[in-house]
Amino acid sequence: PTVEWEKKNGDIAYIKMHNFIGNIDAEYRRTAREIIAGNTKKIILDLRDNPGGFLDSAIEVASYFTQKGELVAIEDFGNGHQRNEFRSEGYRYFDKTPMVVLINEGSASASEILAGALKDTRSVTLVGEKTFGKGSVQEVVDLAQGTALKVTVARWLTPSGRSIQDAGIEPDVIVEMTAENKDQGKDPQLDKALEIIRNIK
Repeated sequence: PTVEWEKKNGDIAYIKMHNFIGNIDAEYRRTAREIIAGNTKKIILDLRDNPGGFLDSAIEVASYFTQKGELVAIEDFGNGHQRNEFRSEGYRYFDKTPMVVLINEGSASASEILAGALKDTRSVTLVGEKTFGKGSVQEVVDLAQGTALKVTVARWLTPSGRSIQDAGIEPDVIVEMTAENKDQGKDPQLDKALEIIRNIK
């Protein structure tokens, strides 16, 4: 599955998103309905090691957490005036639900767009490590003899205008995950997210 979720501490929905490809839109819609039916009050969204996928799916998922018309991402062509803005559809299932987002160096592309949007539009706390920094828009130009050239034509910006490319998304609370943590089955990043979310009213 691209999306999985479980309850933590009785009223916290822990959502793990593995990528933004395949049938993600339908899977997330089903997940959102299950979470509402489960009478949860807070959300931890785990985007760690999520390599991204389709932009449309990132906008779709962001629409569950934001109000209609909220800016989610900007496609900037770098010529001073040409840019495309992508805005929330405003499904508003969780637009007022307290939440924390987990990120790390494996979070890239669409997952960075979503994390940046939630940070900028809702001041959601990001926990973990800096993301990968894959914020370029590329087009493929077909050439002769079956060859092609992939050209970067624009950059993705967060709603506040910060470039994702190379810079990545910085967490508000830095928590490292060591090899020893993994070997011992420990998750200090999730532990910190749970600590933070419990204290959000």
